[in-house]
Amino acid sequence: MASDSHAQHDDHHVNYMAIFWWLLALTILEVLAGIPQASPAYPQLLKGALLVIMAVAKAALVGLYFMHLRFEKLTLGFIAMIPLVLCVFVVLMVLPDF
Repeated sequence: MASDSHAQHDDHHVNYMAIFWWLLALTILEVLAGIPQASPAYPQLLKGALLVIMAVAKAALVGLYFMHLRFEKLTLGFIAMIPLVLCVFVVLMVLPDF
C-alpha cells in the first residue's frame, strides 16, 4: 500500500528552475514595460493591459506550481479561483466611477 501512494506522488515531477526562469523573464518584461524612457510610446491602456496580463500569468505560475494547485483536486482549484473572480467583479463594478 505504501508503495502505491509513493508512486502517485512521483508522477508529479516539476522543474522548479524552469518556472523560476519564466517568472524572472516576466518580471524583467514588466519592469521594462513600466519604464517610460525605455519603452516605446504606446497608449497607457495598452501598457496597463500588458502589465495586468503579465501579472496574472506570474500569479498563475506561482499558484499552479509552487502552491501545487496543478496536481490537486478540482474543488481546491475552485476555492483558489474564488478570490480572483471576486476581485474582477469588484473592479468591473467600480470602473464606471472613474
